[in-house]
Amino acid sequence: MTNFDELFETGLKFHGHKCPAMPMGLKAGLAAMKILGVERAKDKELTVIAETGKGHAAGCFLDGVMTATGCTYGKSNIEKLYYNKLAFTLIDNTTGRTVRVSIKADFLEKALNSPFVQKRKAGVPPQDIDPSITDPLVNKIIGLDDNMFLDVGEVITREVKKGKGMFDARRCDSCGELTFVNKLQVKPDGKIVCMGCSGYNE
Repeated sequence: MTNFDELFETGLKFHGHKCPAMPMGLKAGLAAMKILGVERAKDKELTVIAETGKGHAAGCFLDGVMTATGCTYGKSNIEKLYYNKLAFTLIDNTTGRTVRVSIKADFLEKALNSPFVQKRKAGVPPQDIDPSITDPLVNKIIGLDDNMFLDVGEVITREVKKGKGMFDARRCDSCGELTFVNKLQVKPDGKIVCMGCSGYNE
């Protein structure tokens, strides 16, 4: 999946609404992949360390990054640091090469003063904002050269720790639900139970 239009449509369906931040993340993810010379992850070939948070445009940005890179929470090859920045590091798990990409501060300051963001501040859901406001902003992002809105760090190499997937599971002695064995607990009475039944989270 390398065609931008196809990825953009996938991003729209995945994200759920049209907004400027999702294509920012999409283009940022593609830029990072191009710099590292990697393709979209089918399994765990790549990892994203996201500096985004929640409750604002950073989540929209991150959905674009995930769409571009194929790094997802389901594959466990993405981690969120909750720094509340529109930035991330992409790691090539084969070579250990990494690059950090962020949105330029000047560009983001202007974007946060856009009519779209003013509507969001007023409590209007993104899907209810008039397309006459949203579409020009989205089209502007799509047409921008990467160097107009992205800061790209130096490529560095780091050690990558590779883990193995867990495929062994057994039923919890209490609730009966099948649980992967690395998260089972042995209670004093000898029962082997899941985290939910262990009282660990209480």
